[in-house]
Amino acid sequence: MKNYIKNLQSDIPSAIVVFLVAIPLCLGIAVASGVNEFSGLVAGVVGGVVVGFLSGSHLSVSGPAAGLTAIVVAAVTKLPAVEAFFLAVVLAGILQLLMGFFKMGVIGHYIPNSVIKGLLAAIGIILIIKQIPYLIGIESGEYPALSELFSALAANVTPLAMFIGLIGIAILIVYETKWVKSKKIFQVVNGPLVAVLVGVLMYSFAGSGGAMNPGHLINLPVTNSFEEFTGLFQHPDFSYLANGDVWVIAVTLALVASLETLLGIEAVDKIDPYKRITPNNRELLAQGSGNIISGLLGGLPLTSVIVRSSANMNAGAKTKSSTIIHGLMILVCVAFFPAILNLIPKAALAAVLIFTGYKLAKVSLFKEYFRKGWDQFIPFVVTTGAIVITDLLMGVIIGIIVAVFYILRDNFRTSIFMVKDRDNYLLRLRKDVSFFSKPIIKKKFESIPENSNLLIDITRAEYIDRDIMETIQEFIEQAPNKNIKVQVSGTVMHGSGSKGFVNINQLKPKRVYDDVAH
Repeated sequence: MKNYIKNLQSDIPSAIVVFLVAIPLCLGIAVASGVNEFSGLVAGVVGGVVVGFLSGSHLSVSGPAAGLTAIVVAAVTKLPAVEAFFLAVVLAGILQLLMGFFKMGVIGHYIPNSVIKGLLAAIGIILIIKQIPYLIGIESGEYPALSELFSALAANVTPLAMFIGLIGIAILIVYETKWVKSKKIFQVVNGPLVAVLVGVLMYSFAGSGGAMNPGHLINLPVTNSFEEFTGLFQHPDFSYLANGDVWVIAVTLALVASLETLLGIEAVDKIDPYKRITPNNRELLAQGSGNIISGLLGGLPLTSVIVRSSANMNAGAKTKSSTIIHGLMILVCVAFFPAILNLIPKAALAAVLIFTGYKLAKVSLFKEYFRKGWDQFIPFVVTTGAIVITDLLMGVIIGIIVAVFYILRDNFRTSIFMVKDRDNYLLRLRKDVSFFSKPIIKKKFESIPENSNLLIDITRAEYIDRDIMETIQEFIEQAPNKNIKVQVSGTVMHGSGSKGFVNINQLKPKRVYDDVAH
């Protein structure tokens, strides 16, 4: 406790910075997710206070994440009521608790990087697509029907809203320049905050005259009593427990939120100046507890968010007091100053989210994976496309299958290697040689001509499948018919256990399998 009190002089200013970053993101992600803005702020409070208190990370900041918007939008659309969605959030939290209890914090290490990056790129693309209507001032946030697209756009686009959105994107682009990043003041007065404030000023000067109607603004209820404020919280409906879609969405949220969190805290630990390591399983327990409470109060699902965490670290935070204080500040703002938040145009928030989406799916990322080779690029692109076309969970599954295919293919290609010098052939088995390699080794044997010498080198093989042993033995038995002399180099036990070149024809078939396998 003394350590937390001692560092308050650094943590309180950091909390203010994170609060200013979190407010526009909480509101924007709620709008993008298709739920009311209050749900995004509830998640911000729970992520700061509850997860901040329980987490073992000192710099990580949790809250509603852009990475989950695609799942939330699909869930809210598919489920019969928003209360069923909040139930799915609670169930996802319970699943995360179980993952933490069963020490599943290593799950993130088993997902190929190409699939993870493809997931993030897909989320970025979906964010951009979903926010364009708000950016150009379509009040409903929905695309018109294709047959009426141009006429509907002409009738529904609000010029002032579009101008606010484009100015917001321009501000965020400027904030990415090296000069702005080098100035300390711009780390406090951050890009999303400036984009939102400029949007508020533009609306105040021009929109109040009728250029924009109130439907283009955030709409938080203004309460006059504690009872009215507590009445704003929504709650899950447990009668939907028998709904299969609720469980599918809960599992999807638990897996994706856990994966995003584990990747997020790993990134935060790398930039922590004190090099502290966050316990993965404790983090799953903290996130699970946070999602249970968020769902019970009508909030969005939570993850560790790298944008807020980076802002926290850059502002000089030293302990998790900063995270907790920022959550309390959001609570105070929502309870006592909602009228100020209601001045924010949705187009300004759309600009923040579109730019966030671009950073997740920027062109340089596609170029980077293209340079890495087809075995990295194809799983990356397939994951991205599959998520955009289908849904997040199905897209990730498809991406993993493609990535595993390339891993196995590369293993097959490199596990069996053959070279020749005149009539002498060397067949080398490397790494793990499974039964999947049987067609390859048979093809190699068929290519060896009559009157040749073959050396089978097994010294570099860590594992050789029984099917491969049988294939080798079959070839050895047939080799004399083509006058092919076969020898084996490796740890082949014969008699007293001598090593080196051993004529495998002198060994009994069963002994060959046992000897080579060992």
